Amino acid sequence: MIRAAVIASYLAALLAVDTQVDLHGQLALGALTWIVLIVAAWPLAAERRAQVAVVICAATVAELTGSILWGVYSYRLHNLPTFVPPAHGLVFMAGLALSEGLRRHSRALVLTAGGAATLWGVLGLTVLPRLDAAGALGVPLLLAFLWRSRARAAYAGVFLVVAVLELYGTAIGTWRWAEKLPGLGIPDGNPPSGVASGYVWFDVMAIVLAPRLLAFVGRTWPPRHRPVSGTGHG
Repeated sequence: MIRAAVIASYLAALLAVDTQVDLHGQLALGALTWIVLIVAAWPLAAERRAQVAVVICAATVAELTGSILWGVYSYRLHNLPTFVPPAHGLVFMAGLALSEGLRRHSRALVLTAGGAATLWGVLGLTVLPRLDAAGALGVPLLLAFLWRSRARAAYAGVFLVVAVLELYGTAIGTWRWAEKLPGLGIPDGNPPSGVASGYVWFDVMAIVLAPRLLAFVGRTWPPRHRPVSGTGHG
């Protein structure tokens, strides 16, 4: 729990500082966030570090597609801030730390995440200021994984962290979602309820691909063992 709180606090401070700096300041925040990511991931097991790497790659591709190419949302300076890729790794670690800290209450954690996602989706279709039809489409995805997956507690933890950061980041103006999906015209929230649900795909890819990444690294750069020299003569 402490680890999750520390990471979440750093991310909240990062987003707040970003609203006060220019591009050069963003570059400094990016360098700092990469350092924080490396320090936070260093004690983790190799497979967990591989999962973090997969999440960063998948999330960066999604960011470039959704923000830069499609324009579904945009950051304050209309770029992809350099702190975003490592921040995704930190979000993943915070969500896992939350689920591990609440291991004895995993059922309650999953129910809380599922209930929050469902309520958010319903409110986005009924009473929130912006109609959130696009966001609501992602809610069933999360509910399916929370119901069927063995990693449901991890998904629940990551969902809750992402949901809080999405609400916080849009509230302070770090990024903003378009009112409608460009080219489709489907109304979208700011933030959409389903965006946090969509993060589940990054987690799924991390859990599935991390072992393959470790196997690839092992084949490409096998560990070298120094020969043991004799200690005496026959």
